[in-house]
Amino acid sequence: EKVEIEVSNIIRKDIRKNHTSTHLLHWALKKVFGDQLKQAGSFVAAKRFRFDYTIYDAPTSDQLDKVEKLINERIQRDEPVRCFETTRDYAQQLGTIALFDEKYEKFVRVVEIGNYSRELCGGLHINRTGQIGLFTIISETSIGANLRRIEAITGMHAFELLKGKKDVLDDIAFDLEVDIKKVSETVKKI
Repeated sequence: EKVEIEVSNIIRKDIRKNHTSTHLLHWALKKVFGDQLKQAGSFVAAKRFRFDYTIYDAPTSDQLDKVEKLINERIQRDEPVRCFETTRDYAQQLGTIALFDEKYEKFVRVVEIGNYSRELCGGLHINRTGQIGLFTIISETSIGANLRRIEAITGMHAFELLKGKKDVLDDIAFDLEVDIKKVSETVKKI
């Protein structure tokens, strides 16, 4: 039997956006929390991604807002994302993030974003950060002792989520007959 296999370019683009976003998230988390933070795993799909990390104290909502803002600022700068192969030793000299105690071949693949994020990675990536469009965190939870998980979305998936939330808020403001900025205050009074 003959079969035809076709890769969806839309799904592939969304995976690229999310994968590069895991690198941006790792960078932003380290910027906010310092070197105490360590990546513990990640999962990338077309509609969302998750990033697991170790940290001693649970992040505050203000800290997560700062992480989200840092990433969206980098997206708006439309910075280059470069993938290249080099020797393991040179990657280490560049300060590339990796588990260098693990076994790697002599040559490794580095993903570099701007001049601030360098990680070993063999996955799909976009060419410029601006292709991500928009980044938003949808949840941050504990999944074990000192182990936390962030789930996030990008691009049109992020836009649709935020638009849906705005629509709900608009409906509530309409029903309460108040300006959208006074919804919280009005609900508390009720």
